[in-house]
Amino acid sequence: MPALNGIPADPPKGLRVGLLGGSFNPAHDGHAHISRLALRHLHLDQVWWLVSPQNPLKSADGMAGLADRLAGAQAVIGKDERIRVTDIERHLGTRYTADTLAALKDRFPDVKFVWLMGADILVQMPRWKRWRTVFRAVPIAVFARPSYSLRALSGQAAWRFAGARKRSTRAPDLADAAPPAWIFLKTPLHGASATQIRARRTHGVTD
Repeated sequence: MPALNGIPADPPKGLRVGLLGGSFNPAHDGHAHISRLALRHLHLDQVWWLVSPQNPLKSADGMAGLADRLAGAQAVIGKDERIRVTDIERHLGTRYTADTLAALKDRFPDVKFVWLMGADILVQMPRWKRWRTVFRAVPIAVFARPSYSLRALSGQAAWRFAGARKRSTRAPDLADAAPPAWIFLKTPLHGASATQIRARRTHGVTD
């Protein structure tokens, strides 16, 4: 596979990479906020945004084109070269996160991946196809989100893998941990929501 969106074909051995997947419909400052927190707290070298061609759990209605979402994501991160916007799932031919992680680990065996998500996604995770496989594939970092954190920590996914939860003080070592391993980070909250942004645009509201 050739280099994609700034991701080298042969990354340095031991590169520590956070993976943030989603529709990014549209990308917003909340995505950048989580990415920069991950870079700092998890001692990552890069964060790759995996802009999905089509989220299996979301309707195609109202979904902007992939090229537009990629361009919007790049605009949000600006010149921060630590964050890479990519449509690598399109090139891998994967649709589900479990398959994407398997393909990435096969393609980049010397990269240390960490899956990044907000607490709202941890609540939804049991709806994912083979979600337990995701927990067993790579370490996971969960970031606090307004109104979701308590539900996330008392939800099915958190209970199922309660024994694999690490103290937040172990965040710098998470990329080196053998999965399943996950942490919950009570970092500063960011209220941005793609759903709210789309609703504001529909009603002609601009910042």
